Amino acid sequence: MDRPHSKLLRRGRISEPGRLYLLTSITENRAPILREFGLARLVVAQFKLAEQEGAARSLAWVVMPDHFHWLIELQSCTLKTLMRRLKSRSGCAICKACKLKSRLWQPGFHDRALRYEEDVQAVARYIVANPIRAGLVQRIGDYPHWDAVWI
Repeated sequence: MDRPHSKLLRRGRISEPGRLYLLTSITENRAPILREFGLARLVVAQFKLAEQEGAARSLAWVVMPDHFHWLIELQSCTLKTLMRRLKSRSGCAICKACKLKSRLWQPGFHDRALRYEEDVQAVARYIVANPIRAGLVQRIGDYPHWDAVWI
């Protein structure tokens, strides 16, 4: 069942191959299930699988305890398909690993197409600094669940 504002997230959504997008998804009820190292790495594995399949090129990502941010260059599929695959596969893997009986991800996702004039490296730095702003670590090098092609 859709949440009251979930349709608003889809309004105006366009999937352009070659375009850069910042994608965000949140766990159900913001449960911090991804704070467990092995479970967070199951999400990371899906970022890598999407790249191997040619669906998207990962530019930067961070997996936080209750959400992730993923900066991509969209390649061979739509945003909807990319996120459906990622959330389904990671959800199944995590539910199996920890015997979770409920849904892992909230319905929908947030996407933002980057403007061509935006400083992509600054966006990537903002993404990977998320654990510092959240008070999880003092230095980004101390946080295990992030990557960026420039850093």
